[in-house]
Amino acid sequence: MPAIRLETKRVEKPWGRHDLWPGFDDVPEGGDPVGEIWFQAPKGVGEDDPDLLIKYLFTSEKLSVQVHPDDADAQKRGYERGKSEAWQILAAEPHATIAIGTRWPMTHDELRASSLDGSIEDKLDWKAVKADQFWYSPAGTVHAIGPGLVLVEIQQNVDLTYRLYDYGRPRELHLDDGVAVADPVPYVAPFQPRDIEPGRRLLAAECAFVTERWTSARSGTLAATHERPVWLVPLKGEGVLDGQPIGPGGVWLADSAVPFEVKPGIDLLVAYPGGAPNEALLG
Repeated sequence: MPAIRLETKRVEKPWGRHDLWPGFDDVPEGGDPVGEIWFQAPKGVGEDDPDLLIKYLFTSEKLSVQVHPDDADAQKRGYERGKSEAWQILAAEPHATIAIGTRWPMTHDELRASSLDGSIEDKLDWKAVKADQFWYSPAGTVHAIGPGLVLVEIQQNVDLTYRLYDYGRPRELHLDDGVAVADPVPYVAPFQPRDIEPGRRLLAAECAFVTERWTSARSGTLAATHERPVWLVPLKGEGVLDGQPIGPGGVWLADSAVPFEVKPGIDLLVAYPGGAPNEALLG
């Protein structure tokens, strides 16, 4: 598999929206709101269980307060990997927020009690967010996403979410598992972004996966490999990957070296598994 465009899966959610984002069709009048769009390889093509999963999220209400296990805790429960995730904010209404970490260190007993009585909502660190911000949420971080947001979520590919609190909605909570894997402390960003070269910014590294943002018109060879495949998420502008035009609304996956041509105005996220950044990724 040199490079493929991933297929989209629209996921309806009560907290979703009818107006989505350029590159996606809005929900027709009377249709159920869409909360997520997933990007997956076509059946029989590429990896059956890729390391990463890319989603777009569209929120009109608060999402549940939740936490995910790290690799070690997930593997104890029979999963291949844990779930760290990152969010690239594309659009934010005034006063939009995300909760990431707690306002002060809490014990696991305090976290459980606060989740049961609902006071956890006020003990989270709700941060004002705006377009173009990037947040990396390591496994174990107690978090929630607020309303009025459009964002790209990059995550380790596992369906493993423990809900601690859901604002009274009639959905299952996972207090035993969630409290056990949570690290209920104030959030500290695990990585400080830096430029690798002009127009190529390293957003997260030395974590479960690497995320970069490319904004320069530089072409070359994308040095993807089977061991470290590369996901490309165009936000603006156009380019050509392995002979295929790329642009907003799509996600492409490459697992071998392929030619990559960009045009002025390109703006895209680049993600790949493993902690160390590959500074020679674009040759």
